[in-house]
Amino acid sequence: MMSELLQHPATDVFLYALVTAVATGLGAIPFFFFKKLTASWLGISNAIASGLMLAASFGLIYEGLNYDLWFTFFGILIGLAFIFFSQKILNGYEDQFGIKNIKQADSTKMLLIVGIMTLHSFTEGVSVGVSFSGGLDLGVFITTAIAVHNIPEGLAICLVLIPRGTSPLKAMWWSIFSSLPQPLMAVPAFLFIEIFRTYLPMGLGFAGGAMIWMVFAELIPDALEDSDSSTVATTITLAIALMIVFQVLIG
Repeated sequence: MMSELLQHPATDVFLYALVTAVATGLGAIPFFFFKKLTASWLGISNAIASGLMLAASFGLIYEGLNYDLWFTFFGILIGLAFIFFSQKILNGYEDQFGIKNIKQADSTKMLLIVGIMTLHSFTEGVSVGVSFSGGLDLGVFITTAIAVHNIPEGLAICLVLIPRGTSPLKAMWWSIFSSLPQPLMAVPAFLFIEIFRTYLPMGLGFAGGAMIWMVFAELIPDALEDSDSSTVATTITLAIALMIVFQVLIG
């Protein structure tokens, strides 16, 4: 029985999931050693973030398809609609919204990327909670896989935030913040397994659809402003390839 495997089930599931959130902050570590970022690096960083996010988004979608085709499909459409209208609303308030020392257009993009990754974390939290219903060994395995997987996701967030003026320490915090829904969602998913399992594919599709839109609407156009198309395309392709290999190795 699960109660025999975990001494305090809900608390233990929360703590395991909290580890996955903290792991996201590790993606900021390289930026503590590389202080100066040129304009060309901004284009390359956007391209790397695009590749990492595209690979992650399709990974989410394929995971959703393992549960339910149509829930995943409608999740993608809802995610697309959500991020599209969110961007329209933010653009309407662009003159009123800003982050200190960061221009308003970049502030909007930063809010969108952190928002998308935060929404994406809800599904990972559900995955952690659902996995623990299958036993401690399965729960620890899935938690470890998601924690390792969160490191390049944290890197993707930092690649967007730091070149636009955010300090590495703040970028690390925002990376961890974006994953805080994981421990928050893991506990209810563990306690109400069947309900959350049913709608998990919709959440996976939602996160995947929102990330795909963000890549093509914001990150790639920005990358092309600071770097040539050949460099951007090569960087995105390599980032996707490396992320796919990484996902398979930890899967």
